[in-house]
Amino acid sequence: MTAGEERGVDDILLEADDRMQKAVVHARSEFGTVRTGRASPALVERLPVHAYGQDMPLVQLAGFQVPEARQLLITPYDRANVGPIEKAILNSDLGLNPSNDGISIRLVFPQLTTERRKELVKRVKQMAEDGKIAIRGVRQRTRKELDALEKAGSMSADEVTRAEKELDKLTHAAEAEVEKSFTEKEQELLEV
Repeated sequence: MTAGEERGVDDILLEADDRMQKAVVHARSEFGTVRTGRASPALVERLPVHAYGQDMPLVQLAGFQVPEARQLLITPYDRANVGPIEKAILNSDLGLNPSNDGISIRLVFPQLTTERRKELVKRVKQMAEDGKIAIRGVRQRTRKELDALEKAGSMSADEVTRAEKELDKLTHAAEAEVEKSFTEKEQELLEV
């Protein structure tokens, strides 16, 4: 018996659901990296900063505060990293000019133009589509696994059909979650 045959349909569907939920969570975290005119640490947390001889995410090097709605204060744990953090922000596609006082870095987020908002909506829409593609990939791999079980004689055609219907329900639910998150982010971006 192979590893696939030892697992039951419920285990296969649970694993597929888990992977789909991870794709949903990933898509939502990607949406968080798109700025909306409000300051949020999520916009810069994963920004790679060259420190201590390697690239590290900014969240590992500094603490964040939001003193005002459109202002983010980044305070490195080690003052030696102020320069590398500032350089990473300047080299990023955020389009922000950091203000460095030698101890911390202040980012002021300008109001978004209508044109820029529309560009960001397109970017978020592509992120949502990438999330849906990941979910469909999980569905496709799970279907292949179910078909293999049927060919091996471990499952009847009726069991496979029922499992595929359940898989389709999971897929549609996960895609709907991504779509709902996209719609919320789109409204947030277009809100003036």
